[in-house]
Amino acid sequence: MIYKIVIIEEAKADYKKSLLWYKNVHPKLAIRFNDSFKRSLAIIKIDPLLFQIRYDNIRVVFLKTFPYAIHYSIYENRIVIKSIFHTSRESELNVF
Repeated sequence: MIYKIVIIEEAKADYKKSLLWYKNVHPKLAIRFNDSFKRSLAIIKIDPLLFQIRYDNIRVVFLKTFPYAIHYSIYENRIVIKSIFHTSRESELNVF
């Protein structure tokens, strides 16, 4: 099955905030973060069932070399990215 990835606005804001933080630390670090994020999305798109359900039909994939997790759900042929957040910070994540 071919899946389409949809990123909700809150998750886009999470991503942009994190990318900007890394860019302020060092531009090359932002590039590495972006590449890691894109690789994770590619893996999810190829096999979204690869990652286990953690809670309320939400699956979680952790970025390599960065302390971030992508939370997503699968609806028919759509993968909906619901949040992207730092794994060691307090989260304002709503339970979906």
